[in-house]
Amino acid sequence: MAPIEQFTKTYRFAMTACSPAVRWWGRLTVEGLEHLPEDGPVLLAGNHDSHWDPVAIGVAGRPRRQIRALAKASMWKRPGLRHILDGMGQIPIERGAGDVGALDAATAELRGGACIGIFPEGTLTRGKVLRARSGIGRLAQNVPEAQVVSCRVTGTVDLVRGPFTRPRIHVAFFPPAGGQLQPGEDHKAFAQRLLTEIREAAPPVPAGRKAGRAARKAAGEDAA
Repeated sequence: MAPIEQFTKTYRFAMTACSPAVRWWGRLTVEGLEHLPEDGPVLLAGNHDSHWDPVAIGVAGRPRRQIRALAKASMWKRPGLRHILDGMGQIPIERGAGDVGALDAATAELRGGACIGIFPEGTLTRGKVLRARSGIGRLAQNVPEAQVVSCRVTGTVDLVRGPFTRPRIHVAFFPPAGGQLQPGEDHKAFAQRLLTEIREAAPPVPAGRKAGRAARKAAGEDAA
């Protein structure tokens, strides 16, 4: 297939529109951006506690990459949203259905040099501890040359909690401590390994007034 376009017009517009909410109101700080390759196939794994997580990750990573995320297919049914998601290069996936078509689409884009974002838990945690799904492990097996990068997000649960309290959003990119998918490593075990490492510093938190404080405390960040 043809090489993936680095930044689509729709993606640039969406990230520019969302940037004030994340960078200014959310007081975004970014760590380890150098670990996100500027080109070539990338698998980006992150935690998912807020609907704002993919936006925060996209804004944080925009200087280097367009992130094409696997997102729940029901979002494509919302009026006007389908064209935006398609324009941003997002990939619809049916949750809990072993969506082979979505993984095939993600595999094809990876082989074309795209950066694919995926949440190993497969859904919003809503404060619960969830096990990793196998999707990222399967993609790593399908495209072994893809660079796997982990991403930890905190503070997004409090982005819209009140008009007078501003959150502190922090996005950290880092290489997996255990390395890339190892020869003979089970794809499910690989996905869980990535998630466990991410969650060690960013345990699941529910949305709410106390959520941001809990997330920052767990991550060792300033809660002021």
